Amino acid sequence: QVQLVESGGGLVQTGDSLKLSCAASGRTFSSYAMGWFRQVPGKEREFVATIRWSGGHTDYADSVKGRFTISRDSAKNTVYLQMNSLKPEDTAVYYCAATVPAIYYTGSSYPQHPREYAHWGQGTQVTVSA
Repeated sequence: QVQLVESGGGLVQTGDSLKLSCAASGRTFSSYAMGWFRQVPGKEREFVATIRWSGGHTDYADSVKGRFTISRDSAKNTVYLQMNSLKPEDTAVYYCAATVPAIYYTGSSYPQHPREYAHWGQGTQVTVSA
């Protein structure tokens, strides 16, 4: 069974940086891609960034391009989200997600919809004060 555990959230000021981590565990963890989403109360979960496990190719939401960077450490089965120049509108609960392994994956090349992901973390709160 795959477990995803996020860490690194917190309260920061506008313009600050924060780095989120997501550690994946399971007997033989494997996925086509991992992603970060965020959600505020009353709104749908929003795509932030995704990284393909093989090759490390990435894609981002327009709202975070140039400010956020997703990366992975294959040896540690860990994905990171480096967030720079944070804005109050970045305030949300951030979730890490993983697709099924590549051999079973049939979604898009850069999965951006929650339904394309099979496993989710518990979320970590990021609050950016004005």
